[in-house]
Amino acid sequence: MTIPNQILKKILILPPSEKAELIDKLISSLDEPDKEIEKLWANEAESRIDAYQQGKIKTLTLREVLEKYK
Repeated sequence: MTIPNQILKKILILPPSEKAELIDKLISSLDEPDKEIEKLWANEAESRIDAYQQGKIKTLTLREVLEKYK
């Protein structure tokens, strides 16, 4: 039996309140930011701002964007 299955087997016998607490903790653990991904997004944002300020890319209005999907 794999470790996840062994853990699940033990969890399933817990009272509902303890299961709920465990679920809450597991979901919260997924919300922790990934520092590497945050750094990559910050670099991407800066790159896009620089490109816009240098005239390398243009902006679109909301209307123009929505028109594309009609």
